Amino acid sequence: MIPTLDEAACVAEAVGSVIGPGIEVIVVDGGSRDGTPRLAREAGARVLASERGRARQLRLGGERSSADAVLFLHADTRLEQDWAERVRSVLADPACAGGAFAFRLAERGAWARTMEWAVALRVALLGLPYGDQAIFLRRSVLEQMGGVPIVPIMEDLDLVAGIKRAGRLARLDSAATTSARRYAARGRLRVVVQHAVALAAWHLGCERARLAEWMGR
Repeated sequence: MIPTLDEAACVAEAVGSVIGPGIEVIVVDGGSRDGTPRLAREAGARVLASERGRARQLRLGGERSSADAVLFLHADTRLEQDWAERVRSVLADPACAGGAFAFRLAERGAWARTMEWAVALRVALLGLPYGDQAIFLRRSVLEQMGGVPIVPIMEDLDLVAGIKRAGRLARLDSAATTSARRYAARGRLRVVVQHAVALAAWHLGCERARLAEWMGR
């Protein structure tokens, strides 16, 4: 499941990186004006039109999917070639409700390694991977949750919380490699601070609409 909004530069590659036998690739577009839907179809994806908003897009995709398991992938994130086998392997354990991949930045260097270490620490201590780690879960768990929660921001952590209520959250060592474009566009320090504040706000149950506005979402 790939939510998109003006992702013409990367959507075809995203679809091509995960499409294969037994894999249903759904792109849920939130109103792109750059040809994203056409490019996604040409790459082999099923394309759905949705209201703008990542949570709404993911929810629609989850409702329209026919698969036993659903994986949510950002358009600028790439998985390793054997990703499907790894997902099937961990879900072979009935106690496993879902999981996520290891965080990796496409750009290399000391800063990237520091960010990867920080994310690994967060996941190890709190058990909270983010959406750029390609969260996946059983369809039965998603249905038990009532679908992807319609919230202005941090729907990925709601998904993780739902997975953990239903069973074990698998932490794969295989990487989900994502672009650092958001850090470049908004500033590294600003993004790191915003993520830290958002995580604390999520734990405290703060109003998300105001949080989303502050974060420019």
